[in-house]
Amino acid sequence: MPPVSRTTALLTDHYELTMLQAALRSGTAHRRSVFELFPRRLPEGRRYGVVAGVGRALDAIESFTFDAATLEVLTDVVDEPTRDWLASFRFGGDVWGYAEGEAYFPYSPLLIVESTFAEAVLLETVLLSIYNHDSAIASAASRMTLVAGDRPCIEMGSRRTHEEAAVAAARAAYVAGFATSSNLAARQRYGVPTAGTSAHSFTLLHDSEADAFRAQVLSLGTETTLLVDTYDVEAAVRAGVEIAGVALGAVRLDSGDLAVQAFRVRELLDSLGATSTRIIVTSDLDEYAIAALAAAPVDGYGVGTQLVTGSGHPTCGFVYKLVARESDDGAMVSVAKKSVDKISVGGRKYALRRRSPAGVAEAEVIGIGAPPEDDGDDRPLLVPLVRSGEIVGRESLEAARDRHRAARDELPVAIQQMSRGEPVIPTVTVGA
Repeated sequence: MPPVSRTTALLTDHYELTMLQAALRSGTAHRRSVFELFPRRLPEGRRYGVVAGVGRALDAIESFTFDAATLEVLTDVVDEPTRDWLASFRFGGDVWGYAEGEAYFPYSPLLIVESTFAEAVLLETVLLSIYNHDSAIASAASRMTLVAGDRPCIEMGSRRTHEEAAVAAARAAYVAGFATSSNLAARQRYGVPTAGTSAHSFTLLHDSEADAFRAQVLSLGTETTLLVDTYDVEAAVRAGVEIAGVALGAVRLDSGDLAVQAFRVRELLDSLGATSTRIIVTSDLDEYAIAALAAAPVDGYGVGTQLVTGSGHPTCGFVYKLVARESDDGAMVSVAKKSVDKISVGGRKYALRRRSPAGVAEAEVIGIGAPPEDDGDDRPLLVPLVRSGEIVGRESLEAARDRHRAARDELPVAIQQMSRGEPVIPTVTVGA
């Protein structure tokens, strides 16, 4: 078996290459083109979305090259002239987009790709794959951290999704405010902080629960988190405090009525003098469960399945459409799809967040053909990501986290409602 190539060029669909072949043959492949990645709507009932995956998309663009092993796969996909063209391919266009962590709304132009048709069309699938997945995770994560408030959320969904999706999910969750992840690959690749202690199997391995606790405390120290619901919660809490002392870091509850148990455990811990011991809860939590636990004496949440599946919305429904192209006379003309329920709006887009004098977001304003006018309190949304093929938009995850926090804070207070509703601000289109 040939070695696996490290290029991202095959993370695409067959028809991207057959379109390229036909365009090369017709002479239209090199027409200047503008593609746009955008959502027609938010997932049903959601009031805002969060952009994530920008950094991963930039990495994918940079690695989108056709080496010998990749071209070998394409021998019966496209003809030799097309393979010859691909052999020297490197994206040389410009990309503008919403920065990572930013909020988005219907028809927000999240990514603008300006290049030849041939260059831009090849990136469609890989860009949609990254943006649709990572933004779905970040959008769910944002709702969870919003209702969690100052209580930290821990991402622990790796075993509930594809192994590579798990790494991307941990990264996206961190952008949207999660404190740590259980995923070590996310730590290695992206610097996401990780945390973890033990599972029920560790307790079951030992002759007694007390033996398991002693081994864990001896190895990890008294600041560790003990899992206390393998057998009897009250007995486990008492044993944990007896072994670790009142400086025991935390106990974790993973089953049953978490709110009721949290109150009982808090009372027990306090009666034992372990007043600083925290209570961490896990067990199929989502934003609604976290909101329901707001009044309970809980100090942190571990979230798995619901996070990595987008809490009911595993994709954002983003699309990637040609919105302008060069005509025979060299002028740029707008183009748009008119299919029922799948319309697109032609023309190169610009975007700003209209804000009140107090800094509260009031509308997503999309300019067609020219930037919309800033009334003095507005904030431009599109930033340069790629210039003439060179990546210019890389930034740290900490910068994306800070941006997400600021972008969410400027949205109307209606985002705090977990009930279904319309987007918290309207999308307004101006221009041609």
